[in-house]
Amino acid sequence: MAQIAAIIGGGVIGGGWAARFLLAGWDVRVFDPDPEAERKIGEVLANARRSLPGLSDVAMPAEGKLSFHETMSEAVDGAIYIQESVPERLELKQKVYQTLQAHCAPDAVIGSSTSGFKPSELQGCASRPEQIVVTHPFNPVYLLPLVELVTTEANAPEVVKQAKDVLQEIGMYPLHLKREIDAHIADRFLEAVWREALWLINDGITTTEEIDNAIRYGFGLRWAQMGLFETYRVAGGEAGMRHFIAQFGPCLKWPWTKLMDVPDLTDELIDAIAGQSDAQSGHHSIRELERIRDNNLVAILRGLKAQGWGAGALLKARDKQIDPIPAQLDDVADLSKPILTVERAVPLDWTDYNGHMNEVRYLQAFGDATDRFMMMVGCDGDYIQSTGSYFTAETHIRHVDEVHAGATIRVETLCILGEGKKMHLFHQMFEGDRLLATGEHMLIHVSLETRKSSMPGPVVAERLARAADAHANLPRPEGLGAAVGKR
Repeated sequence: MAQIAAIIGGGVIGGGWAARFLLAGWDVRVFDPDPEAERKIGEVLANARRSLPGLSDVAMPAEGKLSFHETMSEAVDGAIYIQESVPERLELKQKVYQTLQAHCAPDAVIGSSTSGFKPSELQGCASRPEQIVVTHPFNPVYLLPLVELVTTEANAPEVVKQAKDVLQEIGMYPLHLKREIDAHIADRFLEAVWREALWLINDGITTTEEIDNAIRYGFGLRWAQMGLFETYRVAGGEAGMRHFIAQFGPCLKWPWTKLMDVPDLTDELIDAIAGQSDAQSGHHSIRELERIRDNNLVAILRGLKAQGWGAGALLKARDKQIDPIPAQLDDVADLSKPILTVERAVPLDWTDYNGHMNEVRYLQAFGDATDRFMMMVGCDGDYIQSTGSYFTAETHIRHVDEVHAGATIRVETLCILGEGKKMHLFHQMFEGDRLLATGEHMLIHVSLETRKSSMPGPVVAERLARAADAHANLPRPEGLGAAVGKR
């Protein structure tokens, strides 16, 4: 039975939370008095469905159920986690908590999306202050993993642990601040950059577009994978951080910034900023900009994932946590059927100019299926280091039907031959019951020491033969052994 999360406030942030929980398999109950809330959350959820699943190279849990409720008391019924995302007015938030705590489970965590208020302020009028924590996310909540978890001494260790466990379960990274401060950590950095940007525009130095270009073409790319201090450590060269501080520390006393002040937001300054922003990206609707943003974030995150670095390392760990496919042949429930070797969503960056999956990605999916089958029969990293591996000698792919980004594909693998030095596999790719493509692969076992064909080790040979024997009586699939243009 799915766990239940309640979302109180369904704006951009609340909708993002709803999508994050839903796509992690939770049932989500929403309260928002806005008559347009269902439409708005539906649009956010549509963006999440096309982008978030593609960050995983394995199948995500089945999507939970979404429901909308007339009252907060209905929304929190059965919820073990409650996320409050109402407007940033302290008296409103405190009133919401009083209503929530009159109806919710005493052991449910109540997290606030507040970007500025301290948890002690939120807990001020609560009947159970220990239940309330700050869980401040970043937009889009369904893609960006960071959430600032801010607690006080009123929060018992078990409440903090429960909050962390829930956030990690839905694929987020809880950065736990044990001492509270206005605006937490990340927004204080953003505020500093924002203040400086306002002065640069106010003084006629630059424009909104030039500031954005300075970030996205320069230090923003470094920050995305190394943050601030690790970036500067590298900048210090072989001598590291001490050398960097010695070299650039004196600059802190120079009049480079106006961070201790902020320009008056006069009509003239607001008009200048709004006009420059319209000229920069006004030709796109907000929904178009959201999709462009999501496309770019997925590409960056998947690039970091390939390197196992920064937020990409979190994604790799998440895949291991939710991967439903057995790692060993002995764990396959029914060996007399084709073996599931890949189940995943088609990422945004796997599509081409025709809007469907690029033909290169079919090969990648089949290659991943081969790798998983090799692991199942014992040809894993340790085996490859000590004994040898299988090299692909020949591949034949049939493209049967198209598939688009966000679709869930699975690959089922038949072992046609597994004896001597040869491994002959036939993969079938499906979306639901619809056949999309087949991939036929002949592989040869090779000694990595001599770089010549060799016999596999006894464990691999036995498992491979067992798989081939189990599949020998299965119907031969269409396309097996066919040459290009022939049936």
